[in-house]
Amino acid sequence: MTVRHFLNTTDYSRAEIDALLAQAAEFKRSPQGRQLAGKSIALMFFNPSMRTRTSFELGAFHLGGHAVVLSPGKDAWPIEFDIGTVMDGDTEEHIAEVARVLSRYVDLIGVRAFPKFQDWQVDRQDKVLKAFAQYATVPVINMETITHPCQELAHALALKEHLGDLQNKKYVLTWTYHPKPLNTAVANSALLIATKMGMDVTLLCPTPEYVLDERYMEFGRQNAKENGGSLQVSHDIEAAYSGAHVIYAKSWGALPYFGRWEQEKAIRDAKKHFIVDEAKMALTDNGLFSHCLPLRRNIKATDAVMDSAACIAIDEAENRLHVQKAVMASLMASS
Repeated sequence: MTVRHFLNTTDYSRAEIDALLAQAAEFKRSPQGRQLAGKSIALMFFNPSMRTRTSFELGAFHLGGHAVVLSPGKDAWPIEFDIGTVMDGDTEEHIAEVARVLSRYVDLIGVRAFPKFQDWQVDRQDKVLKAFAQYATVPVINMETITHPCQELAHALALKEHLGDLQNKKYVLTWTYHPKPLNTAVANSALLIATKMGMDVTLLCPTPEYVLDERYMEFGRQNAKENGGSLQVSHDIEAAYSGAHVIYAKSWGALPYFGRWEQEKAIRDAKKHFIVDEAKMALTDNGLFSHCLPLRRNIKATDAVMDSAACIAIDEAENRLHVQKAVMASLMASS
């Protein structure tokens, strides 16, 4: 039987996404279950985490399962991912063995592995996640690599809780300043889920250099076509915010400067006015504000916005627990 993974929402139909959200809402009403009774999940953290680790560990526990947390290179051996490599460096074992051995021990594997931020043509291949999926004989869950599908579901659930039907609601994904260039994962995923839900999506960014990878832009256009929404790019703050129902903020580095961040820094530093503040939110149609967290206050959004009734970032963060339980339960039911 073919193993079903949860790597990207592009692999899931709208009906399947709706079913996961419905199951997550049920878990929110009734947290305990037995869907993972006697089962286990290995959580592979190549990068730090707070919400992801906590919500997956607790989610497995709530469903009667057990989570094993591993950090390769720290409390587990460093792993090699390239084929044909002469392993005479720092890596001690190959993914071909790691994934297959873990598959003998556990029933699910979660993977969190950020880009190296040196060469986008390499990072966009998502080698770590795909290698686990290739060699594992149990379902693999993306806990954030170059996309963040669990965050997508948590975001969508929070929006549905506050807005109800999301069809053709005006959704603005806005770039914001950050002192460091960041991963595009959450931005990619916000674009994917908002278009998947049939919203009218505007990607607001300072210059064309900050438009997301064409692969995700094309997925977004296709999602919009299939689900009756739309997707456009804007560099006009006032026009983008005007009449919006949702403002979703995220910082990310410009892909043309990937690995040459000192050259990008001057552009980024000149765009601090993209911060989400009260004046911009006043242009919306009583719009909601959210962010995946962590968020640097008064850099990405002001205190007033974060502490306002419009901010649903905490609801979204809570929903990570519920949607991940839905994902784990679904994968166990289908395996």
